[in-house]
This record gives sequence, C-alpha cells and structure tokens, in this order.
Amino acid sequence: MLHRNQKFPDVVRRTPPKVSPAERIQSFQEIYADFANATGVDQSSRCAQCGVPFCQSGCPLENAIPDWLRLAAEGRLEEAWRASEATSALPEICGRICPQDRLCEGACTLERAGWETVTIGSVERWLGDMAFEQGWISEITPVRERAESIGIVGSGPAGLAAADRLRGLGYAVTLYERQDRAGGLLMYGIPGFKLEKPVVQRRIDRLVASGVRIELGVEIGRDVSFDDLRSRHQAVLLATGVYAARRLTLPGCGAEGVVPALDYLTASNRKGMGDSVPEFEGGALDARGRRVVVIGGGDTAMDCVRTAVRQGAASVTCLYRRDRANMPGSAREVANAEEEGVVFDWLASPRAVRDAAGRVCSVRAMRTALSEPGPDGRRSIRELADSAYDCETDMVIEALGFEPEDLRGQFRASDLAVRDDGTVWSAAGTRATTLEGVFAAGDISRGASLVVWAVREGQDAAAEIHGWLSARQQVAA
Repeated sequence: MLHRNQKFPDVVRRTPPKVSPAERIQSFQEIYADFANATGVDQSSRCAQCGVPFCQSGCPLENAIPDWLRLAAEGRLEEAWRASEATSALPEICGRICPQDRLCEGACTLERAGWETVTIGSVERWLGDMAFEQGWISEITPVRERAESIGIVGSGPAGLAAADRLRGLGYAVTLYERQDRAGGLLMYGIPGFKLEKPVVQRRIDRLVASGVRIELGVEIGRDVSFDDLRSRHQAVLLATGVYAARRLTLPGCGAEGVVPALDYLTASNRKGMGDSVPEFEGGALDARGRRVVVIGGGDTAMDCVRTAVRQGAASVTCLYRRDRANMPGSAREVANAEEEGVVFDWLASPRAVRDAAGRVCSVRAMRTALSEPGPDGRRSIRELADSAYDCETDMVIEALGFEPEDLRGQFRASDLAVRDDGTVWSAAGTRATTLEGVFAAGDISRGASLVVWAVREGQDAAAEIHGWLSARQQVAA
C-alpha cells in the first residue's frame, strides 16, 4: 500500500480552479482560486518525500517544502502552515507570484522523472490564506522587548520581510516609504490579477498591529536627511528597490505614446484602488481602444500585456528579440497571456519608433536569429539582413527592466560604496555596507530580481542586524 505522502502514482496533478479567459479579462481580480481542503490535502500527498529535496534547493528561501507537504497530506494543516511560515515572512504572497515553474516546481524530482511536478506554489498559497481565515496568524509578540530601534528605507518585500523578523526579535522598527501606501512593488507594480491588494494590506496591517511604525510620504534625502535617519536608529536597512526604468534609445523613441512600464502599471493599480490618476484619465496611460506593443520578455512585460487586455486595448502584441524557450518571463504567465488574446512576436528586435505628427504610429523591427549557447548557456542575437518590417501601434510600453537610483547622491553619502551598476555594495556573506550600522537588502543590493529573493535578503538582513547589535551590546557590557 502506498504511503499517504507518496501518492503520485495514483493522484493526478491538479491545479486550482482558474477563471475562463473571457470572464477574467473583464476585471483585475485574481484568476486562480484556492484549493478546496480535500484537494489541497490530495495534491500535497503527491510529494515523493525524496531523500534529496531538489525543490528546497530550487527555492531562494530554502523552504522546507517536503516537511509542510507531508504535514498537509496528513491533514495537520496548522502545523503545515507553521512550517511554511518558519522560513518565509510572506508565503501566501510568494505562493501567488513566484515563477514556481523556474524554481521549486521546476526542480521537483517528479517533474524530472516524468510524473509531473507537485503543485507547490498553490499549496503554499492555500495554507497561507487558510491561516488568515482560521485566525492562526496573530500579532507578533516578542519574547522580550529590546532597547534598540531599526530604520528601514522602503516597504517593499525586502523591507516588509525584515520588519517582520526584526519585530519578532523585539526591536522597535520604523519603515520609511516615499509613496502614500506601504507595499512598494507589491502594491503598485504587480497587477491585481496576480496579487490582489487586500492580500498585501493584511500583511502590512499585521505589522502595524504588532508595533511596527510606518511613515508614509517620507523620502530620505528630501524630507529626512540620511544623517538624521542614522542618528534616530541604532541600525538602518536600505531596502529601496530599483525604480529607474531602462528606456528605449531608438530613433523616434521620444514620440508621444511611448511610456515606461512602471508608470503604466502604477497608474493602473492606483486607478484600481480608487485614486484619481490624471495621466490615466487623460488617456496617456490608458490602453483602451489602442493597438498596444509591449517591448520586453520578462515578468513585467507579461504584467503589461495582460493589463492592456483588461483595459480594453484593440490589440496587444509582445515584441521580444529571443524565442519562447529563451525568454526570462514565467512560462505560466506567457500561457495565461496567450489565453487572453496577447500575440507574441518572437525573434523580433525593435530598431526605431515611427510617428505621425509626433505621436507613435508604428515600431520598425527586424527579425533575429539565436546563436548556439555560450559558456554561460545564453544565446547571442544577430539580426537577419533584409528582414525589416513595421508593427502598427498607438501605444508602446517599454518593459526593459529597472536600474538603481543614485542613492549616494540622494542621501549625500559619498562613503556609501556602490557597484558599477549602481547597486549598493555589501560585504561578502553579509548585508553590511561600507557605512557602520547600515545594511542593504533586495533589489537595491542584488539588482532587479524576483520578489522571493527580496524576501530572502530582507530576512537575512534582519539576522545580520540582530547579530551586529548583539555583538555591540556584549562589547559594551
């Protein structure tokens, strides 16, 4: 008889119910539902409980995935949640937005053996949502309060994760956020059809209820000097993220109708939360009725194309210079976009933006071919002669990635070391910067990356700060 935790030969892999494309493009609500309890238990039971869990090594957080799958399969759901929460401050969020096909599920032994992967991300989300519904998640109550305070610049995933862990250790924590809501990329960058905003807000509310202070509309270097910030707190964590958009440098790219991805997504998210957004209401950041071309192949590009569909675009095309197999975005998101009517123009390199009376009317592109993989596995690109063509459009969205802002200049902190790409340098194996008591985590430290990596680095930074302050306390004693 099969063990209850190794039912992959008998239990067919199933994903949670998904709203039909025709229905889901009418709103910005999440397209996946949670598992019913019986289905979640069954899907958890498919885990092979292999001796070397590649899923765990494939997860940036190194979550003990087989452990909580086993507990869930045995119906010990609260214990499964506790095991999930132990290594992740935002599990139900990661369960929604991680590209599991490239991480834990892609590394699953069953996937490699031809049995189809365990639905790890969906189980993680199901357990996390259940924990809120059942009241298993309560305010953070430290064993003892500590005298030191920590200032965290940025309230995105790295900042939220660090605040969670530091508050649990008893520190007084203040988050400084320049926007009018906390959450950073989770609130303003990621569309609601992937991550509904109440899911983020309940995490923020829990931190506030636990004693974490959040100062909104505060930009360090403008409203509070960096020196003043350092004097307020015994340690400071830089978790600002990277928000400087990479822009097209093609002829004609300054035409009206060419917009950065984050501006576009932020406007859509703000509108969805009931804000007045003049750029949206005036049409500059609204795709309704437009022939939209999105340039890029990452997850931000997928967010843009799927947002444009929901806004009522006349057509949506994703222009990407590599092929489907070599794009950086999640395969799941590409499939969802295709279901929703997005056209993917693979192996296409934009060469110019054409305009009529100053407004974009087409993108001139050329066909490309890929080389054989190099030593790093990456294929280089070459354009094919005599392959130019025009893609007609009324709106071009640049989804080319993000770079760090000039923190040294903003903070007037010339001693803060940064790398050539502008990311903040930290000592090997730590999150410590060149300034005493100042640490860095998330995209501002590693460059634009996944939310799950920001969570990992935020948690690591919390541990580093705790160790540093504890060592200082021992020396002072």
